[in-house]
Amino acid sequence: MRIDPLHAEVGTSPASASWSIRLDDVSVTYPTGTRALSGVSLDIAAGEMVSIVGLSGSGKSTLIRTINGLVPASSGTVTVGPHTVTGMRGRALRELRGRIGMIFQGFNLADRSDVYRNVLVGSFARTPTWRTLLGVTTAQDRELALRSLDSVGMLEKVWNRAGQLSGGQKQRVAIARALMQQPSVMLADEPVASLDPPTAHAVMHDLRRVNRDEQLTVLVNIHLMDLARQYTTRMIGLRAGEVVYDGQAAAATDHDFEQIYGRPIQPRDVLGA
Repeated sequence: MRIDPLHAEVGTSPASASWSIRLDDVSVTYPTGTRALSGVSLDIAAGEMVSIVGLSGSGKSTLIRTINGLVPASSGTVTVGPHTVTGMRGRALRELRGRIGMIFQGFNLADRSDVYRNVLVGSFARTPTWRTLLGVTTAQDRELALRSLDSVGMLEKVWNRAGQLSGGQKQRVAIARALMQQPSVMLADEPVASLDPPTAHAVMHDLRRVNRDEQLTVLVNIHLMDLARQYTTRMIGLRAGEVVYDGQAAAATDHDFEQIYGRPIQPRDVLGA
């Protein structure tokens, strides 16, 4: 059934409780022998807004992917909320990922499908298989899809094909899809790397608003100094797979960033207005 987004009642759905994250002496070594993380220990409280800062190859993507089990820890323990991710597999891991929203640099949308159906994908983890196969949605899921799109300013694009959207619009749809999961943790892996400065700021603002309004734990991988300082409250700096900074993002000095980068600051380290 086609929904008229301009007349649908966009209400408030029950939010999932936010989860904390703990990494205890976590190391990751890939089959190639590359050591991506080395003895990382972190405690992230429920509801924190955290940036993971580092250059390409620093281990920040590996770090964020150990949290939802996309990359298994070679040693150490990863705990998300009440769940020990380390060693988890199969159905248990799939169910856990259903509670962890993930936003990718490449958007990962189905370009030939409309925005509404792309957002509904976020409900699949909690939807019976027969409903997914038949395309049968509940009134609650339809309402939540519209609410999620409205929260990122994309409700008017609900029937547009995803392939017709700009990069910034696609990333906002990706955020709405993650919100559709009613997650307890939101992970964003370089969500603004391919966006122009105004759009990047808009997407970071959306993530910060999600953190504040939903009191949701949000982790953002990023390499840009000004975005980390402006939009996150805590910053974790990675260099060669090790934590070299962990403190308030706004208090991080240029020297701190140079320690993280392992080199002097360059113009490409700042996005700008």
